[in-house]
Amino acid sequence: MKYRYAEMVWSEIKEAAQQERVAVLPVGTHEDHGLHLPVDADVLICTEICERAVAQIPAEAVLVPPVIHGYSPHHMDFPGPITISWDTFIKYVKDVCCSLAHHDFKRILMVNGHGSNTAPLELAARQSIIEYEGKILCALVNHWEIRKAKEMGNKLRESDHGGVSHAGEYETSIYLALKPDLLDMNKAVDERSPLPPSFQADLLLGANPEGSAAHLMPYWSSMTESGVRGDATKASVEKGKNFLEAAIEGLIELIREFKVTKILPRKKH
Repeated sequence: MKYRYAEMVWSEIKEAAQQERVAVLPVGTHEDHGLHLPVDADVLICTEICERAVAQIPAEAVLVPPVIHGYSPHHMDFPGPITISWDTFIKYVKDVCCSLAHHDFKRILMVNGHGSNTAPLELAARQSIIEYEGKILCALVNHWEIRKAKEMGNKLRESDHGGVSHAGEYETSIYLALKPDLLDMNKAVDERSPLPPSFQADLLLGANPEGSAAHLMPYWSSMTESGVRGDATKASVEKGKNFLEAAIEGLIELIREFKVTKILPRKKH
């Protein structure tokens, strides 16, 4: 059974929608990830997790071609990032989701690989639901927040809070498991956020326990010399394989949970 949307003919897409398969949409961006890790890290990691998950459950999901450029204006001091303005990005992703809804996909799951995409993607998801007057469900998950990914990540990580952030132990390990020849681990560094505890975050652990869960995003170049914010030196292929497998298993679990989520009718009171 085909599971890649792009490889289907239109009648197969129609049938997939009638079967109420979940439309899985990977979303990433291209931006600096230090001197050791290529700029496609967010896109590659996210898309591979989705690809491998959907391949295991083709009767339950469809893999939509990824959105490969996202919202990264704060990274532009480093060569490499390609950024889309926030309003264009929201409208673009909403149009993708609404196109899927137009073709009768009732459940659309965006899987995000870039932290700063989170807020605009949540708005795109909400606006898609409103556009279709509550007749569809459109959801968002960051791949590092998938339950099994978090559990495995925090079980195997060696770095403390802040070590699993941008281009740190987690992302570097997964990329090592996918394309080790493209990394230069001799250039991997441990560089942490200079911000006070309330403004520090870790992909797997969340907010710093010594502060509040506040949000602040200055220009990236003001916080790091290398482009890294985390500990890339603790990464390994073995960890990456385990992180990847957990994320795949967790995404399958989430897709199945989403597939049976009821679309409840609106009630005007």
